[in-house]
Amino acid sequence: MSVITISRQFGAGGRTLGEMVAKKLRYEFYDNEVIQMVSIKAKVSAESVDALEKETGGTFKKAIADIVPKSLKDMILSRKQDTIDEEIYVDVLRKIIVEIADDGNAVIIGRGSQYVLKDHDNVFHVLIRAENADRVKFFEEKYDLTYDQAVRAVGQDDRRRANLYRKLGETDYDQPDRYHLVLNTSKLDFETASELICELVKP
Repeated sequence: MSVITISRQFGAGGRTLGEMVAKKLRYEFYDNEVIQMVSIKAKVSAESVDALEKETGGTFKKAIADIVPKSLKDMILSRKQDTIDEEIYVDVLRKIIVEIADDGNAVIIGRGSQYVLKDHDNVFHVLIRAENADRVKFFEEKYDLTYDQAVRAVGQDDRRRANLYRKLGETDYDQPDRYHLVLNTSKLDFETASELICELVKP
Protein backbone atom coordinates (compact mmCIF):
# COMPACT_ATOMS: atom_id res chain seq x y z
CA MET A 1 0.00 0.00 0.00
CA SER A 2 2.65 2.51 -1.03
CA VAL A 3 2.33 5.94 -2.61
CA ILE A 4 4.77 7.74 -4.90
CA THR A 5 4.64 11.52 -5.27
CA ILE A 6 6.35 13.05 -8.28
CA SER A 7 7.34 16.69 -8.19
CA ARG A 8 8.74 17.95 -11.47
CA GLN A 9 9.96 20.86 -13.46
CA PHE A 10 7.64 21.34 -16.41
CA GLY A 11 9.22 19.89 -19.53
CA ALA A 12 11.26 17.32 -17.59
CA GLY A 13 8.88 14.43 -18.31
CA GLY A 14 7.35 13.98 -14.87
CA ARG A 15 3.87 13.12 -16.09
CA THR A 16 5.21 10.63 -18.66
CA LEU A 17 7.35 8.97 -16.01
CA GLY A 18 4.46 8.90 -13.57
CA GLU A 19 2.26 7.12 -16.10
CA MET A 20 5.01 4.61 -16.83
CA VAL A 21 5.55 3.88 -13.13
CA ALA A 22 1.83 3.53 -12.43
CA LYS A 23 1.50 1.07 -15.30
CA LYS A 24 4.51 -0.99 -14.20
CA LEU A 25 3.31 -1.16 -10.58
CA ARG A 26 -0.40 -1.36 -11.43
CA TYR A 27 -1.00 1.70 -9.27
CA GLU A 28 -3.68 4.34 -9.70
CA PHE A 29 -2.42 7.46 -11.47
CA TYR A 30 -3.45 10.94 -10.31
CA ASP A 31 -2.71 14.13 -12.18
CA ASN A 32 -5.59 15.98 -13.81
CA GLU A 33 -7.82 13.48 -12.03
CA VAL A 34 -7.17 15.54 -8.89
CA ILE A 35 -8.75 18.57 -10.56
CA GLN A 36 -11.96 16.62 -11.09
CA MET A 37 -11.91 15.37 -7.50
CA VAL A 38 -11.44 18.91 -6.13
CA SER A 39 -14.24 20.23 -8.32
CA ILE A 40 -16.68 17.60 -7.07
CA LYS A 41 -15.84 18.17 -3.40
CA ALA A 42 -15.86 21.98 -3.76
CA LYS A 43 -18.98 21.91 -5.96
CA VAL A 44 -17.48 23.99 -8.77
CA SER A 45 -16.56 23.15 -12.35
CA ALA A 46 -13.32 21.35 -13.14
CA GLU A 47 -12.50 24.27 -15.45
CA SER A 48 -12.57 26.73 -12.55
CA VAL A 49 -10.19 24.56 -10.50
CA ASP A 50 -7.86 24.22 -13.48
CA ALA A 51 -7.97 27.99 -14.00
CA LEU A 52 -7.08 28.68 -10.37
CA GLU A 53 -4.15 26.27 -10.50
CA LYS A 54 -2.72 27.95 -13.59
CA GLU A 55 -3.76 31.58 -13.38
CA THR A 56 -2.74 32.79 -9.94
CA GLY A 57 0.64 34.49 -9.83
CA GLY A 58 2.24 34.31 -13.23
CA THR A 59 0.55 31.62 -15.13
CA PHE A 60 1.44 29.28 -17.91
CA LYS A 61 -1.99 29.83 -19.46
CA LYS A 62 -1.43 33.57 -19.61
CA ALA A 63 2.10 33.09 -20.91
CA ILE A 64 1.14 30.93 -23.80
CA ALA A 65 -1.91 33.04 -24.55
CA ASP A 66 0.51 35.65 -25.89
CA ILE A 67 2.74 33.35 -27.90
CA VAL A 68 0.87 30.40 -29.38
CA PRO A 69 -1.35 30.31 -32.48
CA LYS A 70 -4.90 31.57 -31.91
CA SER A 71 -6.59 28.24 -32.49
CA LEU A 72 -4.56 26.60 -29.72
CA LYS A 73 -4.90 29.64 -27.50
CA ASP A 74 -8.69 29.56 -27.79
CA MET A 75 -8.76 25.88 -26.90
CA ILE A 76 -6.57 26.32 -23.82
CA LEU A 77 -8.34 29.40 -22.51
CA SER A 78 -11.91 28.13 -23.01
CA ARG A 79 -13.52 27.48 -19.64
CA LYS A 80 -16.60 28.22 -17.53
CA GLN A 81 -16.70 31.45 -15.58
CA ASP A 82 -17.40 30.12 -12.09
CA THR A 83 -14.63 30.43 -9.51
CA ILE A 84 -13.21 28.70 -6.45
CA ASP A 85 -11.72 30.55 -3.50
CA GLU A 86 -7.98 29.99 -3.11
CA GLU A 87 -8.20 29.02 0.57
CA ILE A 88 -10.97 26.53 -0.14
CA TYR A 89 -8.91 25.07 -2.98
CA VAL A 90 -5.87 24.49 -0.75
CA ASP A 91 -7.99 22.97 2.03
CA VAL A 92 -9.86 20.62 -0.30
CA LEU A 93 -6.68 19.70 -2.15
CA ARG A 94 -4.97 18.66 1.09
CA LYS A 95 -7.93 16.49 2.09
CA ILE A 96 -8.07 14.76 -1.30
CA ILE A 97 -4.33 14.02 -1.38
CA VAL A 98 -4.56 12.48 2.09
CA GLU A 99 -7.54 10.36 1.00
CA ILE A 100 -5.60 9.10 -2.01
CA ALA A 101 -2.64 8.23 0.22
CA ASP A 102 -4.88 6.42 2.70
CA ASP A 103 -6.17 4.22 -0.13
CA GLY A 104 -2.57 3.49 -1.17
CA ASN A 105 -1.05 2.10 -4.37
CA ALA A 106 -1.02 5.47 -6.11
CA VAL A 107 1.24 7.76 -8.10
CA ILE A 108 0.45 11.44 -7.50
CA ILE A 109 1.81 14.12 -9.82
CA GLY A 110 2.68 17.48 -8.28
CA ARG A 111 0.28 19.76 -6.38
CA GLY A 112 2.53 19.87 -3.33
CA SER A 113 1.77 16.26 -2.47
CA GLN A 114 5.28 15.72 -1.14
CA TYR A 115 4.53 18.30 1.58
CA VAL A 116 0.97 17.22 2.31
CA LEU A 117 2.19 13.64 2.79
CA LYS A 118 5.55 14.33 4.38
CA ASP A 119 4.61 12.56 7.63
CA HIS A 120 2.75 9.62 6.07
CA ASP A 121 4.17 6.12 6.17
CA ASN A 122 5.00 4.25 2.97
CA VAL A 123 5.07 7.41 0.86
CA PHE A 124 8.08 7.98 -1.38
CA HIS A 125 8.87 11.39 -2.83
CA VAL A 126 10.57 11.81 -6.21
CA LEU A 127 11.83 14.98 -7.89
CA ILE A 128 12.22 15.03 -11.68
CA ARG A 129 14.54 17.66 -13.12
CA ALA A 130 16.08 18.38 -16.51
CA GLU A 131 18.58 20.78 -17.98
CA ASN A 132 17.01 24.10 -18.93
CA ALA A 133 17.94 23.62 -22.60
CA ASP A 134 16.03 20.33 -22.71
CA ARG A 135 12.99 21.88 -21.08
CA VAL A 136 13.05 24.70 -23.62
CA LYS A 137 13.30 22.13 -26.41
CA PHE A 138 10.23 20.37 -25.02
CA PHE A 139 8.21 23.59 -25.22
CA GLU A 140 9.46 24.28 -28.74
CA GLU A 141 8.39 20.87 -29.99
CA LYS A 142 5.14 20.39 -28.04
CA TYR A 143 3.69 23.86 -28.68
CA ASP A 144 5.46 24.73 -31.94
CA LEU A 145 7.15 27.76 -30.37
CA THR A 146 10.23 29.69 -31.37
CA TYR A 147 13.25 29.44 -29.08
CA ASP A 148 12.57 32.83 -27.47
CA GLN A 149 8.91 31.97 -26.92
CA ALA A 150 9.86 28.65 -25.33
CA VAL A 151 12.31 30.37 -22.97
CA ARG A 152 9.53 32.70 -21.85
CA ALA A 153 7.13 29.79 -21.36
CA VAL A 154 9.63 27.89 -19.19
CA GLY A 155 10.13 30.96 -17.01
CA GLN A 156 6.39 31.51 -16.67
CA ASP A 157 5.75 27.93 -15.64
CA ASP A 158 8.54 28.04 -13.07
CA ARG A 159 6.81 31.05 -11.51
CA ARG A 160 3.45 29.24 -11.56
CA ARG A 161 5.02 26.29 -9.77
CA ALA A 162 6.64 28.53 -7.16
CA ASN A 163 3.28 30.21 -6.55
CA LEU A 164 1.53 26.92 -5.80
CA TYR A 165 4.14 26.07 -3.18
CA ARG A 166 3.80 29.52 -1.62
CA LYS A 167 0.09 28.76 -1.19
CA LEU A 168 1.14 25.68 0.77
CA GLY A 169 3.64 27.69 2.81
CA GLU A 170 6.70 26.00 1.30
CA THR A 171 9.73 27.38 -0.52
CA ASP A 172 12.31 24.57 -0.60
CA TYR A 173 10.52 22.40 -3.16
CA ASP A 174 13.62 21.74 -5.29
CA GLN A 175 15.96 20.92 -2.41
CA PRO A 176 17.15 17.31 -2.83
CA ASP A 177 16.94 16.50 0.87
CA ARG A 178 13.15 16.76 0.63
CA TYR A 179 13.03 13.65 -1.58
CA HIS A 180 13.84 9.97 -1.54
CA LEU A 181 15.05 10.15 -5.14
CA VAL A 182 16.09 12.96 -7.51
CA LEU A 183 16.37 12.16 -11.22
CA ASN A 184 17.72 14.25 -14.10
CA THR A 185 16.01 13.21 -17.32
CA SER A 186 18.65 15.02 -19.33
CA LYS A 187 21.02 12.26 -18.21
CA LEU A 188 18.65 9.27 -17.90
CA ASP A 189 16.27 7.76 -20.44
CA PHE A 190 12.68 7.36 -19.26
CA GLU A 191 12.82 3.57 -19.07
CA THR A 192 15.82 3.65 -16.72
CA ALA A 193 14.29 6.47 -14.67
CA SER A 194 10.97 4.65 -14.30
CA GLU A 195 12.71 1.47 -13.14
CA LEU A 196 14.64 3.43 -10.51
CA ILE A 197 11.40 4.86 -9.19
CA CYS A 198 9.76 1.44 -9.08
CA GLU A 199 12.66 0.12 -7.01
CA LEU A 200 11.60 2.46 -4.18
CA VAL A 201 8.50 0.42 -3.39
CA LYS A 202 9.74 -3.09 -4.11
CA PRO A 203 10.02 -5.27 -0.97
